[in-house]
Amino acid sequence: MPQDKVRKAVIPAAGFGTRLFPATKVVKKELFPIIDRDGRAKPVILAIVEEAISAGITEIAIVVQPDDVEIFADLFKNPPHPELLQKLSPENQKYSQYLQDIGEKITILTQNQQEGYGHAVFCAKDWVQDEPFLLMLGDHVYASDTDKSCASQLLNIYAQVNQSVVSLTTMPAAIIHKAGCVTGVWQQTNSILQVTQLAEKPTIDYARQHLRVAGVAEDEFLCIFGLYVLTPKIFDCLAEEIAKNLRYRGEFQLTTCLDSLCQVEGMAGYVMQGNCFDTGLPDAYRQTMIDFRTI
Repeated sequence: MPQDKVRKAVIPAAGFGTRLFPATKVVKKELFPIIDRDGRAKPVILAIVEEAISAGITEIAIVVQPDDVEIFADLFKNPPHPELLQKLSPENQKYSQYLQDIGEKITILTQNQQEGYGHAVFCAKDWVQDEPFLLMLGDHVYASDTDKSCASQLLNIYAQVNQSVVSLTTMPAAIIHKAGCVTGVWQQTNSILQVTQLAEKPTIDYARQHLRVAGVAEDEFLCIFGLYVLTPKIFDCLAEEIAKNLRYRGEFQLTTCLDSLCQVEGMAGYVMQGNCFDTGLPDAYRQTMIDFRTI
C-alpha cells in the first residue's frame, strides 16, 4: 500500500524559555538570532522553517502562545515598516519579499495553556488531520553532512519504511538523562533501526539494563536527534494521556506517547547524517552561534 506523501510540518514554539531568562522576558527564544552559512542573521524559527521547506514541505504550522501570535505574524506575514524597507539594501528588500512568500506556507496555531511539549503537539491535531507530518523542535537547528538536508533524509526513510520515524544520534551515558533514548534491532546497521522501546530521560542504570543496542559503544546510547515523521495515530496516544492526566514532571510529554505509538504501529529510527544544534540553553546557544555558520 503506498504511503501518504508528507506535506505538513509542525513546530511547537509556545514555551516560556525559562532557561534563557531574562533574555526571554523580551525576546522569544525562537526569535533569537543565529548566523547562517551565508553570513545572514536570522531568527532561529526561520532556519527551522527553511529546513522544512528544503524537504519539500508545503504547509507549516507554528504553535505559539496566544499573546505571541502577532510577533510571529509580523515576522512571516507583514512587510517591514516603509521607512525601514526604504533603508534596506536591494538584496534585503528582495529577502523581505522572500519572507512573505514563506509566510504563505505558514499557519499560526495557539496553545492556550502551557501544558508541555506533548500538549503543544496535540494542539495541531485539527490542522494536521489524517495525514503523516514532520515534527520539529522550536529551538534546534540542523546541518547535514550530505547533500540532502536532515529533514530530507528523514522523509526519504519514511518513504522507504512507511511507518513513523524518529531521527537518532549517539550520546554518551553522562548526558542521556537530558534526552529521549531508544533501543531496537538494526534493519540496516548503524543506519535504520526497528525501534522496540523509547524512554524519556532515563537513568544510566536503566539505560544499561534496557536500552542497549548492538554495535553501539559500551558507554553510548541512541538518543532522539530532534526530528520526527509521525502518523496521525500519535494524536490518539496524546489524547489518551491528556484524558487520563498522565504527566511527567507536571507536563504532558511526547516520548511516552511515541512509545505507545511504537507498540501499536511500529516505528523506525534513523541515525542522522548531520548535526543538531540546541539554542535553548545559554552555553549551547553560544556554541551554536560559533558552529552553525562554519560546519
